[in-house]
Amino acid sequence: MSVFGDIINALGEFGLFQKWLVVLLSLPVLLSTFHMLGQVFMLVDVPHYCNTSWIRAVGPNLTEDEQLNLTIPRGASGAYEQCSMYSPVDWDLDSIVVHGLNATQKCSNGWVYPSTQTPSLLTEFDLVCDKKDLNAISQAVYMLGLLLGAMIFGPLSDRIGRRPVILISILIQGLFGVGIAFVPHFYLYMAFRCVVGASVSGITMTVLALAAEWVGVSYRLHAVLISHCCFAIGQMLLAGLSYSIRNWRLLEIAGSAPLFALFFYFWVLPESARWLMTKGRVEEAKKVLQKAASINKRTIPPGLLEQLKPEAKTKSGSIMDLFRKKHLLKVTLIMSCTWFVNSLVYYGLSLNVTNFGLDIYLTQLAFGAVEIPARASCIWLLQWFGRKKCQGVLLLLSGLVCLITTGIPEDLAVVITVLAVIGKSAASASFSTSYVYTAELFPTVVRQTGVGLCSMSARVAGIIAPLIHLLERYHRAVPMAIFGSAPVLGGLLCFLLPETRGTELTDNTETAVPQHRSCENAKSISENGHVKAKGGGQDKEYAETTYF
Repeated sequence: MSVFGDIINALGEFGLFQKWLVVLLSLPVLLSTFHMLGQVFMLVDVPHYCNTSWIRAVGPNLTEDEQLNLTIPRGASGAYEQCSMYSPVDWDLDSIVVHGLNATQKCSNGWVYPSTQTPSLLTEFDLVCDKKDLNAISQAVYMLGLLLGAMIFGPLSDRIGRRPVILISILIQGLFGVGIAFVPHFYLYMAFRCVVGASVSGITMTVLALAAEWVGVSYRLHAVLISHCCFAIGQMLLAGLSYSIRNWRLLEIAGSAPLFALFFYFWVLPESARWLMTKGRVEEAKKVLQKAASINKRTIPPGLLEQLKPEAKTKSGSIMDLFRKKHLLKVTLIMSCTWFVNSLVYYGLSLNVTNFGLDIYLTQLAFGAVEIPARASCIWLLQWFGRKKCQGVLLLLSGLVCLITTGIPEDLAVVITVLAVIGKSAASASFSTSYVYTAELFPTVVRQTGVGLCSMSARVAGIIAPLIHLLERYHRAVPMAIFGSAPVLGGLLCFLLPETRGTELTDNTETAVPQHRSCENAKSISENGHVKAKGGGQDKEYAETTYF
């Protein structure tokens, strides 16, 4: 679609139309943060004991402390056990006081939460003791929904368009998000969360594609970073929302209902002109292009519009191409590992916000705040130090910080939290680097397939990350040791890859490494790595929309 670059230049690469479009597309990304990380505030651990109200039949005037002392055993530390109780007996109160109880059993009549004032997800469904693992499992189910959503909505957006998929995803997320607030059983809650995860994947993936297809090449990186920064802002807003609303059902409604306010998108959200061209709908593409030009107060030359023709479909490379060539096999394995460990440490830290020892709301606020400068700094870091060094060093930093925390005593909560914030910042910047580096490493004919495969490995890591927290029962340092050692290994492997800064993007699988640009070609390269054709100044775009 060589003429399309000239049309985008004519109507304005980042005019008022594109600016408003990026703002509109960033709103659902911001709201999606609630479902991504909101559950950690609904499952905060609170003191709990077995319900031993049976003793009230023989001792109705017992105080709470007396009841606990008679019916709940104490652990080695002297604190009451939270998951066991003395077995009920048919004695009178005096016999129980004199002789005491010895036989213990698991809680058989539910639990009591003395300090709880408002219902939380944990207290309402008794997600403690034997059911405590359901917390991590439910988060893994949500991550599974993200993977399924990528597999469903990616191809669907190519079939029916970007606009319908965004609208459908917003509707599903709003309906099932609010529906979660009314579920009577926790397993139904997990099922709804899986559907919400799929819709979140549909939104985050498709809005990036739509923004990239409307914004000019030189501003594309800025549009992507704005979306990434909105996700960080959403994390900061999540801290305030969760602090203000402690009832989990009301919090779920407050985090999901605003999506219904976005249904004015039905009238204002444009379809991708590029997608319309690929489907042969040339006249519709011309209309939306002329509308964009009028909003930008620009005019597209009529002769230029007449040159628009349906894009001839080209056959993409096969996934097997990534494994037939030795150099592509190395890139595929290392970058898949990079995405996997990056996602593992990112979600490992994000979902562990309740265990760092400080106030969880302030910690979440800090986690969101550090992502903004971390992601924005990638623009300069990649230009100054190159892709390979940035990717490797950022992964090493995030991993080493996690490993250091394993040796910090639990009572030094401030130190642990500061280290976690540094690790989260490095992991966020590494994620943004991965998007650029991966697209430059794979040849054009298999770029979509390669980036998609790497992104799928990240989704798998997202499923595994909450489950790793279950290993904390053996030792508190085990999860952080895994979250630390994995990115260290991935960071070291990155140094085996070729550098892509200042190189031409490869088009076919025969070229072993990206070739450095000549002085003549360097003048025709835009800052974000897209090649400009020499003939007419049009942008020949190598960046592909990926399903995952």
